[in-house]
Amino acid sequence: MWHSPHLVSEVMTQTVVAVGEEARFKEIVETMEQWKVSALPVLAGEGRVVGVVSEADLLPKEEFRGADPSRLEQQRWLDEVRKAGAVTAGELMSAPALTVRADATLAQAARTMAHKSVKRLPVVDGEGLLQGIVSRADLLKVFLRSDDDLAQEVREEIVGRLFPGLAKDLQVTVVDGVVTLSGRVRDTSLIPVAARLVRAVEGVVDVEFDVTGPVAGGMEPPAGGPHR
Repeated sequence: MWHSPHLVSEVMTQTVVAVGEEARFKEIVETMEQWKVSALPVLAGEGRVVGVVSEADLLPKEEFRGADPSRLEQQRWLDEVRKAGAVTAGELMSAPALTVRADATLAQAARTMAHKSVKRLPVVDGEGLLQGIVSRADLLKVFLRSDDDLAQEVREEIVGRLFPGLAKDLQVTVVDGVVTLSGRVRDTSLIPVAARLVRAVEGVVDVEFDVTGPVAGGMEPPAGGPHR
């Protein structure tokens, strides 16, 4: 069985600052300033995430200060005008909340952030209760894995299974997250498969190959350059 992908639960921040639906505008601003965050999950009941209030939700208060938007502007910027008059987190928040489960893979979380253009996601359990928060910076933590750690995983979980018996003939080196497989393999058709599996290892930046096929007729095959 291949090494399991790293999960959101492994990189998320468990200590999360949040506010209730009745939190007032100034309290929200003060909380953001105190904890140096730009968004807060909004909770209801026993801790169920019902929305997120961000700096972008608060800015209309200043943007429309002293302004008298026309009817056309009110229709065009309906949500912003509404938020300019809001005073509680429940009125200001973006809802429903965009969340992720703790058992989601980092790739799933990254895909959600990219598609929805958000910087962080509240992490919830099956009941929607807040478990933590994961940010873009958290997702990048996998690239802090050491080269030795990456090399060991590639050797054991990929090379050892895909090319059994070639431990001495196929070397794995990792420099700055770039994996290089060099040596001789019996079946070069497996190289694209190996490339896909190595790239799927959390923390791998890229993969290169400098491999040859089996010796035929006692003749050494010509050495090939690096292949991606």
